[in-house]
Amino acid sequence: MKLSIIVPVYNEKQTILQVLKRIEITPYEKETIVIDDFSADGTREILRELDESREIPSVRVLYHALNQGKGAALRTGIAAATGDVVIVQDADLEYDPSEYGVLLQPILTGAADVVYGSRFLSGPHRVLFFWHYMANRALTLLSNMFTDLNLTDMETGFKAFRRELFRKMTIEENRFGFEPEITAKIAKLHCRVYEVPISYFGRDYSEGKKITWKDGFAALYCILKYNLGGR
Repeated sequence: MKLSIIVPVYNEKQTILQVLKRIEITPYEKETIVIDDFSADGTREILRELDESREIPSVRVLYHALNQGKGAALRTGIAAATGDVVIVQDADLEYDPSEYGVLLQPILTGAADVVYGSRFLSGPHRVLFFWHYMANRALTLLSNMFTDLNLTDMETGFKAFRRELFRKMTIEENRFGFEPEITAKIAKLHCRVYEVPISYFGRDYSEGKKITWKDGFAALYCILKYNLGGR
């Protein structure tokens, strides 16, 4: 089984090489597709040097000509993927590539089509923002009410999918609306969805965290949009 690991990147010069090196040492046949979403902090230059040197053999870098958002970067990466399973991996080290085995297990045994890594089951996690936590739980609850799934962490950035599923859906959201959109669409496809506990090494805003309260309202809109309509 070949993995396509999709890494959307925007202004992550402090962590991008670390995360790619951690991905490289995971014991799987893989391609690592990095999408630079028009970074302006030096990340783009780091990736160009890496691409030219082939220091990390599994890495292929794609470049956006302007900043479009995480969802757009994932759409670009998914379109380029050739593996059997697609893993979404953020570039900020909040999620650990060494836990791919945990994420993949339900797919490898043939039990699941989609696996969500939940920050709220039993894995260790950094203690951070109370209101972010409450917003995540509220959005997950609302999503579950529409999808009839019993997820604990709809907004997780650590997910695995059988790649064939993307032939049956069109990803439309450009920003963080990807999470509620994809959840609504896999529910409509009656996919077999599993959750597994993962570690979570959250960042604060001084360390480069980008999601804000505005994205919470956008997620609310996407829950309604893609559960009441959409493909």
